Amino acid sequence: MHRVVVIDYGMGNLRSVSKALETVGGNITVEVTADPAKILAASHVVFPGQGAIGACMSALNQLDLAGVIQTVAAEKPFLGICIGMQLLLTRSDENEGVNGFDIFSGNVRHFDLPVANNGRHLKVPHMGWNEVHQMNSHPLWQNIEQDSRFYFVHSYFAEPENNAVIAATTAYPDSFTSAIAKDNLFAVQFHPEKSHHAGLQLLTNFINWDGQS
Repeated sequence: MHRVVVIDYGMGNLRSVSKALETVGGNITVEVTADPAKILAASHVVFPGQGAIGACMSALNQLDLAGVIQTVAAEKPFLGICIGMQLLLTRSDENEGVNGFDIFSGNVRHFDLPVANNGRHLKVPHMGWNEVHQMNSHPLWQNIEQDSRFYFVHSYFAEPENNAVIAATTAYPDSFTSAIAKDNLFAVQFHPEKSHHAGLQLLTNFINWDGQS
């Protein structure tokens, strides 16, 4: 039986994530925890995050979880959500510059939007439903239609150096990276736990994933 852990460092939408996993998981165990031993013992790890990235990294360091995340990210099926995606990159421009885990080479940039796009004013944060264009046939896209809509809330976006890790893009108004993947890692800028059918399908796919692409 799969044992899924949602990493609790006080900065994620933890209840919604865990409830969504329980909804789709069937006979699985879902636990929200900051206990390193429980995180290391899990079969699948979810790394959520919301708020300011500097506060997120500070909380992880205070709880001595940074090394734990590096370990499980190298070994287990691992899903990053929102800032849990951004922290996997080298560095973020937010909070005057914050170093990430450098698992994916690249930077996290602030949206620099025009005043209007075809008469439609675009705001920061990018908030609400938007289409996600799949760039590959990754197992986590199984049974999710191309250009399905997912729910976003963010002011910064990932800019990986290697285009080969880009698993999906979204337009606002220019194309930005909304999912990245390599080996046993998959991470998304949107919130699958808030994205109704498509989001629940992605979480179902994650639970059933063996970490192979």
